Amino acid sequence: MKQFLRITIFGLAAAAAASPCAIPRAAAQVASIAAVVNGEVITSDDVESRARLLALSSGLPPTQDAIDHLKPQITEELINQTLQLQEIAKQKVTVSESDIAGAIARIEQGNNLPAGGLRARMAQDGIPFSTLIAQIRTQLGWQSVLHQVLGPGLQPGPGDISAEKTALKAEIGTTQYHLAEIFIQVPDPAQDATARTFATTVIQQLRAGAPFPVVAAQFSQSTTALQGGDLGFVSLDQFDPAVAAIVSAMPVGAISNPVRVPGGYEIVQLQETHKVGSTMQTTLKIRQVFAPYPTPITNGQVGAPQAAVITKLIQAARAAHACTDMDGLNKAFGATRPDDPGPVNLADVTPPSFQQILATIPLNQVSQPLVAQDGVSVVMVCARQTQPLGLPDDTAIRDIIIERRVQLESQQLLDDLRHQSIISQ
Repeated sequence: MKQFLRITIFGLAAAAAASPCAIPRAAAQVASIAAVVNGEVITSDDVESRARLLALSSGLPPTQDAIDHLKPQITEELINQTLQLQEIAKQKVTVSESDIAGAIARIEQGNNLPAGGLRARMAQDGIPFSTLIAQIRTQLGWQSVLHQVLGPGLQPGPGDISAEKTALKAEIGTTQYHLAEIFIQVPDPAQDATARTFATTVIQQLRAGAPFPVVAAQFSQSTTALQGGDLGFVSLDQFDPAVAAIVSAMPVGAISNPVRVPGGYEIVQLQETHKVGSTMQTTLKIRQVFAPYPTPITNGQVGAPQAAVITKLIQAARAAHACTDMDGLNKAFGATRPDDPGPVNLADVTPPSFQQILATIPLNQVSQPLVAQDGVSVVMVCARQTQPLGLPDDTAIRDIIIERRVQLESQQLLDDLRHQSIISQ
């Protein structure tokens, strides 16, 4: 059921961050060199477009004064992205078209958009769809680079997992905080004032209603930007003491002022809190039937071949009155996906509309058809079990450790690349 996991809006924001913008310029300008990174030029047009796209996607006023105010930090962001692209090429990392298509599909599902809906939405904003593909390719490529650099050291051993379990058990009964972050890097102490001013501007827009995941995806320089800055539930001892002190006093929903930490400024939003060991989790046993189309849906339009498959599945599903019926039904449609996807954590299901269906549909009743780009599904809930959330299993603990190591390596590698590179501004 990985296709049902939580997906943020980061991809749409990232597309805007790398694309031309429909906001008109105040006056035509002759492109000049804003920076050179190992011989690769970043032009003033690149910086101007990127700044205007921040205004488009996060609610900043699209005035020339506002755009000019953003340019110093935008230039630093483009330098970092150029370094990432150069390292991706150096490591000979390639990103497959299927990986890109899967990322686009997850963005559409997570934002409750139909297949092809993301392309249409971007077209309305005057953003070429090719820029989204390029941004996703960069993000996925950078993750591959980090995994290559870490190599065998990425994988935790039995001792690592045991130590993590011991630490998690010690947290039972303590308070954890669901946080989102935006990290603004300060690579040079001389740029501290510029970075703080930029962070303050971002905070003003966040407090005025700009979506935190959108802004984080574009301008946070932490690997959590790929999840819209979402850190999940964490303990305060994992943070710099200055951040921990502020979070412990924040009300839910608040956005912090910029907090100076080693390497830059941290902005955090407190989304909720809970006591470890007291959270309830609903686990579902389900069965699903997937019917593939002869050809995928294009441009968000369901054609006659797709409609025929949907109608056939609806009619066949009327004969299913128990979970045991779903296995045969799935085989009748080719069993291209397993009828039993394994235990499903209801909290991880996306989009919210589908989560609501699984939460409320009576047991042993077939759902309404769930239409996707490549096929249509129906599901049946066989059982629901709600119990206190226990410790994660070994696989989940392994993933926690890997993500932590990847995040640390990302910052270290980017710092090293900057120190080894010839950058002029």
